Amino acid sequence: MKVMVLNNMAPFVRGGAEVLAETLTAKLNATKGVRAELVRIPFTWDPPEKILDCILSSLAMQIDYVDRVIALKFPAYLVRHPHKTLWLLHQYRQSYDLRGTNDTNLPEDSRSEEIRNHIISADNACFASCRKIFVNSRVTQSRLRHHNGFESKILLPPLSSPEDFYCAGYGGYIFAGGRINLMKRQHLLVEAMIHLPVGCRLIVAGPPESHSDGERLEQLISKHGLQDRVTLELGFLPRERLASYVNGALACAYLPVDEDSAGYVTMESFHAAKAVMTCRDSGGVLDLVTDGQTGLVVDPDAESLSHALSKLASNPSQTRRMGANARKVIETMSLDWATTVDRLLS
Repeated sequence: MKVMVLNNMAPFVRGGAEVLAETLTAKLNATKGVRAELVRIPFTWDPPEKILDCILSSLAMQIDYVDRVIALKFPAYLVRHPHKTLWLLHQYRQSYDLRGTNDTNLPEDSRSEEIRNHIISADNACFASCRKIFVNSRVTQSRLRHHNGFESKILLPPLSSPEDFYCAGYGGYIFAGGRINLMKRQHLLVEAMIHLPVGCRLIVAGPPESHSDGERLEQLISKHGLQDRVTLELGFLPRERLASYVNGALACAYLPVDEDSAGYVTMESFHAAKAVMTCRDSGGVLDLVTDGQTGLVVDPDAESLSHALSKLASNPSQTRRMGANARKVIETMSLDWATTVDRLLS
């Protein structure tokens, strides 16, 4: 069976979706009787009119001599194929739940409304043509049902190598890993450190989405004299270094705005028996993190986060207990790639 995995490609942007697409392709190729390739389709959204060009390019793309297509993100999932399965990571949210917020590039004007309508129309036609629709979380499932009226089944992405993450002890720091930008809100963690007593340390590490995203954190640290308590490591981390930060942390923090899934950061932390601090509006992360059981769930402001960090640092035995609970939760979920591939190809 020949399988093509479709994902979009924004130059120099790499996150969980890119890791998932590459891992899925590798796991498919490790499956007996399956040959797979990953095709990444360029996607540009600035200016917004470029989105229409991307839609047309995807719709015009011909895929021959392929038995199955597994598509992940807009606009790549618009490519036509008679045997297409959608594993929806997220739609172009700026046309849906982010409409009317500061996080959309489509203002409330007639031209943007026209672009939104084209996006939604193309999405609905695509969803209707898919053999099956899987989603990566309850959040994505709810959005799809609410905005487009399509049902789906939840299929959580396993980690590519869960064995890399284990408890190597509980050090004196909180670790916040992952892509760095305003939507991930690492700046709130740095602001929270301003109010904490000496002794609690924070490590933030990952690739900034833009130069300004990294510069924002550097300026906060410098302005408030936090150099001795906040370590900032900007850029792509080797997997071994990332795992060592997670495995040795007292706890981890992940504060995205309405995340589409639980997120690799959360799952890696749970495998390493680390409690995760997150926010009440962090979306799919809340599928795993339960306040007081597997981590702390707080309001998305520096003061609330400061209290939570203090709680984690001042009561390490309770923090370790929540981490042990987190490990049990991820173990009971029994996520594995063999089952995932079987469901996608069924």
